[in-house]
Amino acid sequence: MDAEGRLRRGGAPSPDGYQELARLGFTTVVDLRAEDLTAARLAEPRRAGLTVVRLPIRDGQTPTPLQVQQFLSVVGSAGGPVFVHCGAGVGRTGTMAAAYLVRTGEETPTRAVRRNLAVGPPSIEQIYYALSLGPGRPEQPPFPVVAVSRLVDAPRRMLSWF
Repeated sequence: MDAEGRLRRGGAPSPDGYQELARLGFTTVVDLRAEDLTAARLAEPRRAGLTVVRLPIRDGQTPTPLQVQQFLSVVGSAGGPVFVHCGAGVGRTGTMAAAYLVRTGEETPTRAVRRNLAVGPPSIEQIYYALSLGPGRPEQPPFPVVAVSRLVDAPRRMLSWF
C-alpha cells in the first residue's frame, strides 16, 4: 500500500486471516466497521495477538476529522505494519488509505482516488471527500452530494443485510 510498508488494506479478515496477519508481522488492526458485531467476532484479532483499534464509520460515509487524526496517529505510532479494513475493504478503507497517502505526501488526492477506484467503487460522498484531501482540512461533502450518494448507494447497502 504505502512506500514504507507501514499500511496495508483489505476486507474484514477471517479468524485464520487474523492469524496470518500476525504471522506476517502485522502488529495492529484498524477496524472501520460500524455494523453490529458479536463479541466473539470483535475478539478475533486480539486472539491472534494483534492490537485492535476501532474507528467505526457507517458504510458509504466519510470519517470525521478526529477519526482521520486518530488513524494517522495509530499508523505513525504502531510498532509494526498496520492492517486497515471495513467490511469489503473498498469505501471506508479506501477513504482512510487515501487520507494517509495524501497526508504523508505519497499521493495527490486525484491519484489516491484513482488507486481506490482500481480496488472497487466507493460512494460518491467518499470520492468527494478524498478529492478534497491535501493542504488544509478535508471538506465534508455538502448535503446535495450526500443525499445523491446515499440514494444511489442504498440498493448495495440493503443487499449487504442479506
